[in-house]
Amino acid sequence: MIRAALLCLGLTLALGPAPLAAQEAAARARGAAEALDQAAARLDAAERSSDRVASLTETIRAYEDGLAAMRDGLRDAAIRETQLRRSLAGREGELAELLAALQTLGRSDVTQQMLHPEGPVGAARSGMLVAAVTPGLVAQAVALRGDLEEVETLRLLQENAAEDLRDGLEGLQTARAALSQAVADRTDLPQRFTEDPARIGALISATETLSGFASGLSDLTEGAVAPAEEDAALKPGAVPLPVAGQLLRRAGEADAAGVTRPGVVLATAPGALVTTPVSATMRYLGPLLDYGLVAVLEPKPDLLFVLAGLGTVYGAAGQVLPAGAPVGLMGGAEDNTSVLQGGAGGGNARPETLYIEVREGDRPVNPLDWFATDKG
Repeated sequence: MIRAALLCLGLTLALGPAPLAAQEAAARARGAAEALDQAAARLDAAERSSDRVASLTETIRAYEDGLAAMRDGLRDAAIRETQLRRSLAGREGELAELLAALQTLGRSDVTQQMLHPEGPVGAARSGMLVAAVTPGLVAQAVALRGDLEEVETLRLLQENAAEDLRDGLEGLQTARAALSQAVADRTDLPQRFTEDPARIGALISATETLSGFASGLSDLTEGAVAPAEEDAALKPGAVPLPVAGQLLRRAGEADAAGVTRPGVVLATAPGALVTTPVSATMRYLGPLLDYGLVAVLEPKPDLLFVLAGLGTVYGAAGQVLPAGAPVGLMGGAEDNTSVLQGGAGGGNARPETLYIEVREGDRPVNPLDWFATDKG
């Protein structure tokens, strides 16, 4: 009877299904790895595309999405593994008792099972006691097996996903370099006006605020051709954000220094791609005051989208850009170490911030009146 119970225990441990949480984590990792493979295929296709800028822009977006999914999956796996290890460490006494009970059952031979000091009645009672205890031992052993198996699965998942993460980051860096070159080689964009460096320099010298600079741009339109046709997607509250990110600060909310501004702040991944949300004329592109690199887009007359805090910018003032065209990259580009620590260590590389200000006529308006976000 005892041997039959032990045999049942062994079969249960051998045939039990893998833990559901580990299966879900593995499925997410596989999905992210497939997304990175698709991004790599896009990169190969981009080299042969007639519109390399658009194709590389889509490729970078695909890499960013795949890497974000991989990092999220690795972070969840690391958190779950830590929880399991702490749980197992806290149950050392319980586990020791379980193993001792199993070892005691395993040492009993058939002769000892058939003999009992109280005779057949005692042997029957002993058998009934073992039959009652064995299911509980089996249940505990199965639970232990599930936890240990899940820890091992999650550990292997992180080791294997780290390779995909490295490959994906290398592909992303290659795509960024190719995009920079493709933008430099681009000659097919309409040109609404030619930037006058002297006048721009004088305007920058004469202004002390971003708002003052944006207002002064309206006077720098000499020699400009008629504006491009307004984008049909330019609808209040429906314009997509120029970069993937989370709303960090709303218009009028004070920052850590107590300063309030009329724009919003987005937290983005380091090196994230910034694009034109709708077709627009590039009114200015370059460094400005203490905002870092700034891009000022004009989707229609008397409406400006000001994007401040970029790390790299593409193109030149006066160009008419289609929706989704690359404007630049956020700063703080990731390296292998920061990505792997961000994914497997349960944290993220320090985010970058993009400041967005919207001006209608000569006054700022709430950017959320125009841009759609999940925070509404």
